[in-house]
This record gives sequence, structure tokens and C-alpha cells, in this order.
Amino acid sequence: QVQLVESGGGLVQAGGSLRLSCASSRSTLTSYTMGWFRQAPGKEREFVAAIRVGSTYYADSVKGRFTISRDNAKNTIYLQMNSLKLEDTAIYYCAEDRGIYSRPYYLQGSYDYWGQGTQVTVSS
Repeated sequence: QVQLVESGGGLVQAGGSLRLSCASSRSTLTSYTMGWFRQAPGKEREFVAAIRVGSTYYADSVKGRFTISRDNAKNTIYLQMNSLKLEDTAIYYCAEDRGIYSRPYYLQGSYDYWGQGTQVTVSS
């Protein structure tokens, strides 16, 4: 079993920045993909960003503003969010794929473990 714990959410003004963290209870070196998803009120959960060895992937809505990174020594991934917009308001979830073959990084079903989520609220 893997436990994921997110932190770093909060209230920020539009145009501001936040950095989310997600700590895994197991070595991230053995995870195939780690990703971030978000769910805004009344909307479906959507893909935000993912990271694999040597590659990062982003939703079009955050490309150029968000950066995903990982620190394997700390078993932690990060989501640096800059130039935040009102529409970025959501609960952000960390997810981990511990499969042994490639699965679509943008699909929720590709991930085996999920964190509890952290709220990000962007105000005007």
C-alpha cells in the first residue's frame, strides 16, 4: 500500500504563485508515473500534469504556467503554479502509477494510488 500526502494549498490572489508538494510513503524511483489532477466545484476531475523518468506532461490549460518536478531522495513530487487564474481554483490531487507498463498519463484509471487532496483557491 502507498500513502500520498499533499500539502501547500491555500488562498492566493490571481497572478500569484503556490507550490504543492506530494510525499509518497514508498520510493518514487519505483513509480512509473506520478501526476496531479484537480477537481473544481461542479466539474469532473481533470488531468493537470504528470512526470515520468525524463518526461513531463501538461494539460493545455496550465502549460507554461505550471511546472511538475520530483525529488526522489525525498520521495516527493511538486507542482509549482505561477500566474494563477480564478479558474485554477480546485482541489488538487496527487496520484501514483505503480504499474509495470505504460498507461495513458492523462487518465485517472491509470493511477493506483491517490492522495486526499489539497484546496487551492484563487481570488480576484
